[in-house]
Amino acid sequence: MSMATNESSVAPPAERRHVSTWTTREKIGRTLWYWVQATLFRLSPRPMYRWRAWLLRLFGADVHPTARLRPTVQIEVPWHLTIGESSSVGDLAILYCLGTIRIGRNVTISQYAHLCAGTHDFTRRDMPLLRPPIVVEDEVWLAADVFVGPEVTIGAGCVVGARSSVFEDLPAWSICVGNPARRVKERPRLSGD
Repeated sequence: MSMATNESSVAPPAERRHVSTWTTREKIGRTLWYWVQATLFRLSPRPMYRWRAWLLRLFGADVHPTARLRPTVQIEVPWHLTIGESSSVGDLAILYCLGTIRIGRNVTISQYAHLCAGTHDFTRRDMPLLRPPIVVEDEVWLAADVFVGPEVTIGAGCVVGARSSVFEDLPAWSICVGNPARRVKERPRLSGD
């Protein structure tokens, strides 16, 4: 019994070749950033927040000078990153900025948090890269080990409990926990609001 091949399911060799979604300039920038992050950023003493913010701005990030990033933060594609005034990112957090990640003012991103602004279209055989954005509005706290998936907006004042996974938008001024994260109660407004 011979096995017939559906010709429409087998692409010619030229069409099967992988074509990068990254330009040559982006590839060079990512490589340079890799080396700067592994040395000047990672080896800088902990209190040198302004130095690390400056390095990120040198690579196209929009990082307020008062933002505080620990030296162990892992950042991919810094020119897709925005961090507002008085926000902080804790040790070993991952900001995977394949798409844009915008972090507002007075945001706390605790240790081991992972913001992932990239995915693949699994409905297609070639699984092309998708780069949906992530938005973290002002006054948010992402507790330890929180995962935030692509195309998510976390509303202002939201608190996301430790080890929660966020796959959908979360409402402002709420406390959310779980996998997937769900609103469990309202967060009291901060004094002065």
